[in-house]
Amino acid sequence: MAGKPKLYYFDGRGKMESIRWLLAAAGVEFEEEFLETREQYEKLLQGGSLLFQQVPMVEIDGMRMVQTRAILSYIAAKYNLYGKDLKERALIDMYVGGTDDLMGFILMFPFLSAEDKEKQRAFIVQKATSRYFPAYEKILKDHGQDFLVGNNFSWADVHLLEAILMVEEKKSDVLSGFPQLQAFKARISNIPTIKKFLEPGSQRKPVPDDKYVETVRRVLRMYYDVKAN
Repeated sequence: MAGKPKLYYFDGRGKMESIRWLLAAAGVEFEEEFLETREQYEKLLQGGSLLFQQVPMVEIDGMRMVQTRAILSYIAAKYNLYGKDLKERALIDMYVGGTDDLMGFILMFPFLSAEDKEKQRAFIVQKATSRYFPAYEKILKDHGQDFLVGNNFSWADVHLLEAILMVEEKKSDVLSGFPQLQAFKARISNIPTIKKFLEPGSQRKPVPDDKYVETVRRVLRMYYDVKAN
């Protein structure tokens, strides 16, 4: 398990996408094995690789890590994206947690019915513009710095940019009332490692399509309908 980190997940965003973002932000090359069949998934289960019988799973530094938050925390700490002291780490955890809440409203969007998608789209935009984006706008305005924590690039910045772009896919002008976030988006998008990840041909995944949804349902045997918030 030496060498590049290896990611085990579907060929799509889901819970693995934030891990891809953070590795890319750190300038770390990684490999991926895409789950396409139930047999692949059961092989991982039978081999004991999935501690809680779930993906994402990442092989890194001789470990097989599961649980998305644990994986992200490890990567952030390893590559100096987790603040310089305990207080900064607490702020990063707090901001990442808030962004996670917003992203959670988007995660299951591809699995909704057409009718529920329209309801959920409006719900996502409403939550972003009334709860989450105002908080980050205030943070940036109050401290007047380029980054969310300690005026250093961190996991919190990576996570927020990912969330902003996800919400913009639901409403392209969603940042129109947030000048601080507009400037933040421009700054973070131009960091060399992030800029590279945003370019065509990177390992960033596109908006989930029907093929992705069908693959996830088949591999995980998701026979139930997902409901909107």
